[in-house]
Amino acid sequence: MSGASFDLILKGGHVHGMAKAGPADVGISGDRIIEIAPEIRVDAPTIDVQGCLVFGGFIETHIHLDKACILGQCGHSESLSQAIATVSALKREFTVEDVYNRGAKVIEKSIVQGTTRMRTHVEVDPRIGLRSFEAISKLRNDYAWAINLEICVFPQEGLFNDPGTDELLVQALEKGANLIGGCPYTDTDPKRQIARIFELADRFDVDIDFHLDFDLNTSKMDLFEVCRQTEAHKRGGRVTIGHVSKLSAAPPELFDTAMQALRNAGVALTVLPSTDLYLMGHGASHSVPRGVAPAHRLVENGVTCSISTNNVLNPFTPYGDCSLLRMANLYANILQVGQPESLSRCFDLVTSQSARLMNLADYGVRVGNPADIVVLDAPDEITAISELSQPLFGLKAGRKHFERPRPLICPC
Repeated sequence: MSGASFDLILKGGHVHGMAKAGPADVGISGDRIIEIAPEIRVDAPTIDVQGCLVFGGFIETHIHLDKACILGQCGHSESLSQAIATVSALKREFTVEDVYNRGAKVIEKSIVQGTTRMRTHVEVDPRIGLRSFEAISKLRNDYAWAINLEICVFPQEGLFNDPGTDELLVQALEKGANLIGGCPYTDTDPKRQIARIFELADRFDVDIDFHLDFDLNTSKMDLFEVCRQTEAHKRGGRVTIGHVSKLSAAPPELFDTAMQALRNAGVALTVLPSTDLYLMGHGASHSVPRGVAPAHRLVENGVTCSISTNNVLNPFTPYGDCSLLRMANLYANILQVGQPESLSRCFDLVTSQSARLMNLADYGVRVGNPADIVVLDAPDEITAISELSQPLFGLKAGRKHFERPRPLICPC
């Protein structure tokens, strides 16, 4: 770029989505990417990334910062209902400071794992009030230097069976929640809850992200009602459903019908491999189901999908190091994904597909976009997924915000 002033050049990397073009240099000025070319010859600070994968960072589309890292306070659960009941009792004692500190721990782990964007679900109801929302709102501001954080408020324990929750959802939206979620399977009137969530989304002009169809009984699926409401409200591209483990148990004809409904309505799906695998099938003595919906098959047929973490070290998921690359690898193992093209698609499910789901028009290593970049110690997406390659460093708005040097072997 003639006459351009560069503050930093990332030299010789393989840019995600542009790998066929060969190694490229990425030129940064201020907080923006201003050039991508096979070679940029200028006098500017340079980092030789030595053929590593350069991408826009991982995107966490579905996580619960408010109830993370509580195993020490409540122990494990073996069912969804037990996990909900356990957290329901515990969250009465949550303080703003407590939620903030636990959430900060997860955000910091996510940063060094290469995550640059995040959507967190936050429970609001009469037991927790707006304390968790207040804490996560503060985290959204305090960690803006490293991560873009969206807040989705939702009624984990139901809406019409839990008086006072609707009013709290409205207050949170008035105070700056980015979007609204729902959880029909815990409500005494799931269809009515779905309708009310769409009403609130229209009123506040926010996107929707439901927890949905989180069991293995395929005789009834709320997915079809969400798709119907999405079309009625003309909200294609602004509605996401999470879990939908029923799809993992659906026979081919039902699966194809659901897939067509999602595609036609423009409803996206987030799969949560660790939680879905952990909670589905407890009690089975043999042939234990996996419970993880095949997102890659949906993507192949035009449905936007993502893979995400969901919970970290709590009764819903007693594991978690906040690595979305590890989550994509787990998904590939569970769904027996091994072909190169499909493995590459798994990388998309924690990056570019996730950006599409969250309507992030400025995501990715492209000219004009923010210089939010992570460098992985792998030459390509397939190697990254297969070998769980470590992030080496990241830039946020053009400034290095974390670094994880390669380990050294020291022969004795």
